[in-house]
Amino acid sequence: MKDAGENITQIDRPRKLSDAIRDVKNAFADRDDVVVDMREAHRMRLDLLAAELAPIFADVPADMDNFDFAVSSGLQPRLWIDAVSHVAMGRDRRTYRFLRDTRIGRIVLAESTEMKPVADQVTRYVAERVVERQRMMEGGVEQAVAGLKRALVPEAEPPLRSVSRSKGWSAFLSAIGLIAAGALVGLAVSIVLFWDRLVAMGLSFGP
Repeated sequence: MKDAGENITQIDRPRKLSDAIRDVKNAFADRDDVVVDMREAHRMRLDLLAAELAPIFADVPADMDNFDFAVSSGLQPRLWIDAVSHVAMGRDRRTYRFLRDTRIGRIVLAESTEMKPVADQVTRYVAERVVERQRMMEGGVEQAVAGLKRALVPEAEPPLRSVSRSKGWSAFLSAIGLIAAGALVGLAVSIVLFWDRLVAMGLSFGP
């Protein structure tokens, strides 16, 4: 009976929900502090890299609007270079990772705990995009393709249409010649086979 009384006392003891809510809030707060600290640490390092690359960004032609050059907010801040490339921090909060999205997946263009190698690679990437755009604007690629086509087709070669037309006429005349020869041969064979009947009919081929 004594054990039963103790169990009833424990069951009847009121449990406060407010205490459990306070414990859960404290746990979330601790986790949020860690997340905020990580995000702020990532953003601070990316801001330093952006400041290092500021002169490069300023030299980009004003009419090129395909670059972003901005640090985004969120759980994982990123320094966006353009729509397909960005710099993010590794899980250790110290490694810079220059990434680019391609058709075959995401590739790493540079990765280092030092800022300078990554900044140099970003600078080269921007320079390559600028040169590619200048070549497209100048038509250098189209001229190279046109020159290749001219080299593949010699100027002394006759047009394909005239060649095919002459071959067609030759085949047509050959067919007519074969038909005429066949008709003559058939006529000769018929005369030989039916010679007796022709003589009986009173036909004469002599003078």
